[in-house]
Amino acid sequence: MTSFEPIGASFRDPSGTVFAADGVIYRQVNRSYQKQYDQLMQGGLYADLLGRGLLISHEEVGHELLKDPGVYKVLQPRQLRLVSYPYEWSFSQLQDAALLTLDVQRRCLAHDMILKDASAYNVQFLAGKALFIDSLSFERYQPGQAWHAYEQFCQHFLAPLALMSYRDVRLSQLLRVHLDGIPLDLAVALLPRRSWLNFGLGLHLRLHARAQRRYRGAEAPAANARRKRLSKKDLLNIAKDLRSTIAGLRWDYQQTGWAGYYAGDSYQEGGFTSKRQLVSDFIDRANPSCLWDLGANTGVFSRIASQRGIYTVSLDSDPGAVEANYRQARQDKDAFIQPLLIDLSNPSAAIGWANSERDGLRQRCQADCLLALALVHHLAISNNLPLGKIASYFASMAEWLIIEFVPKADKKVQQLLAAREDIFTEYSQSGFERAFAEAYEIVQSAAVEDSARRLYLLRRR
Repeated sequence: MTSFEPIGASFRDPSGTVFAADGVIYRQVNRSYQKQYDQLMQGGLYADLLGRGLLISHEEVGHELLKDPGVYKVLQPRQLRLVSYPYEWSFSQLQDAALLTLDVQRRCLAHDMILKDASAYNVQFLAGKALFIDSLSFERYQPGQAWHAYEQFCQHFLAPLALMSYRDVRLSQLLRVHLDGIPLDLAVALLPRRSWLNFGLGLHLRLHARAQRRYRGAEAPAANARRKRLSKKDLLNIAKDLRSTIAGLRWDYQQTGWAGYYAGDSYQEGGFTSKRQLVSDFIDRANPSCLWDLGANTGVFSRIASQRGIYTVSLDSDPGAVEANYRQARQDKDAFIQPLLIDLSNPSAAIGWANSERDGLRQRCQADCLLALALVHHLAISNNLPLGKIASYFASMAEWLIIEFVPKADKKVQQLLAAREDIFTEYSQSGFERAFAEAYEIVQSAAVEDSARRLYLLRRR
């Protein structure tokens, strides 16, 4: 008998459920959503969104769940290798997701439908492009109705983007704490005065937050009576104004230190070429189907894997580096790379209701091989992590490991040690090899030309 595993995040919408069976993701459409689903499919909206590359495709499939009278359809959507979350996205990723959502809303209205929710979790990335993934987010448009998802859109998209643009890009991490978006009153309190010169922010954040306070606690009939009935043209104008506001927000990703790392003095030209060739050879020998590049910076070495058709999760903790990585992936339409903003010393954990609504990073994608270049010295020295702990953690994630050891004499390690006492007596090439030998066997190792660095291809014991 088939085993059904409900997805932890799929419990709030009575229209349907997302579940896994035999490793395949399905979406159940409940009978209560039949009219809306039929209008989506038969009224031209699904074909329109699909043709414009805005919505994930799906197939209606036969399934034993259809025996349940409460189930109308079972859909098998195009499968994604990894589901990512808004607090793991760069500025442009969140901005692109917001613009996509508004474009979907505008196409909905053209087909007499409307988005009933505007969650950032309805968006994923494929080939460097934002893609709407929730086929049950659409409902029939009723003349005069408000856009009930407007508040959610502002909390999930406009508030964090405004804070990232005007205050500090790291404030995107507030989305980890506020899973239904950053409260508007908090955003207003954190934004600088100069942000109110932006008319769109003043209207959709400041005045919106004021309206929230005014209606908070009011009985529903009284609050609804005060709200103006909106025409379809009004709703289109709201979407247009939001789009203009969001598209106008900017953030200079080059201001972070690591975004220009490879333009610095880390390697001589020969050393960089040597390292690329070694990484290429080691990847070919490991032959993974999925590789995680830990501490990927701008993704220069991630692309050695992605250009081979290897699905590559390209992780870094620097917002500027991830931004540059995503912009390159978007430009290249790279179907095999997924840049994400992840701090490896504090990676995304399972959070939300019952700690199961949003999965931890390792629960969402299984790697065959890890790439850890110019990383161990940061973990060992900046984060005081023993080499043995690093080795056992890496071994729990993948069978193969391509890793670089950077000795204390290296300029980058000296920079880390300049402001602190050197208490790292085990940090040496022999100490590294001894610590990693507990979990791995050395398959191959080689020196990087024109440097004292060394690359290793390791395989889990």
